[in-house]
Amino acid sequence: MIALNKNQVNFRRPQNVGSSKWSISGMSTNPDTEKHRSSFRILCVQALILFLCGTAIFLLAWNFPYPSPLIKPFLPPKLRWPTEEVMSWVEQGQFDRDFARYFARDPDRKIPENATLVSPADGIIQNIRFMDGVTYLVVGLSFWDVHVVRSPVAGTIKSIDMEGSYVSKLTTQKRYMEENFLRGKEAPVEVVLTLGTDRGDVRIRMITSYWSSRLKVWVHPGEKLNIGDRVGRIVLGSTVVTEYPGKLLFNVKLGEHVNAGSSPLMIH
Repeated sequence: MIALNKNQVNFRRPQNVGSSKWSISGMSTNPDTEKHRSSFRILCVQALILFLCGTAIFLLAWNFPYPSPLIKPFLPPKLRWPTEEVMSWVEQGQFDRDFARYFARDPDRKIPENATLVSPADGIIQNIRFMDGVTYLVVGLSFWDVHVVRSPVAGTIKSIDMEGSYVSKLTTQKRYMEENFLRGKEAPVEVVLTLGTDRGDVRIRMITSYWSSRLKVWVHPGEKLNIGDRVGRIVLGSTVVTEYPGKLLFNVKLGEHVNAGSSPLMIH
């Protein structure tokens, strides 16, 4: 404890008789100065708030009709990068860095132990058809799906063929469905992987479009694959069609979203 000498601190009554305030000699403060400081702090806070609001409004207007970068991190992928914005990037040949990083993801997938067939791609089941002794399964990939294609069944790569002569841009739903069953020069550009399996030859067709003009194949003829192994990638959305000999009944329905490798098509 510090002892104060009464000569060091003198309490005195102000000269203004009407004032009831007391001051300590050497430690007196000016009420007007404190008031000015407080007002200045309030003014600074208000100016900062106005600046932040103005910046937010500017970014909202500058990026319209797409989301402001201030709210993008809080939005789900489909709202963060709207379809029209992604299409404009394709036209320009330039992509948002965050979207490119998101698109390039390749997560590990757990293959169901009781699955005899798994989905070859992420996306929506758009068609299941039995025709000419072959069962077709069509999976449509959106811009926001993982684009790594996987083997739906164990087997050995017998051949890898390039087919098709064009890429589709904006087609009707009917035309899109027809294109999924075209082969040769009449088909859109695609890579056809033929896989020798215990079921017979299974074909994995990676089909391009105007929005996905690049295909990457990571396997080679003679390579043995396990169920769910990676075989390649489609760059920026399109379609994966798998062809199975005979008539098969899958345990997935039209319109259902599936994941490559982890969504079983058939189980023991």
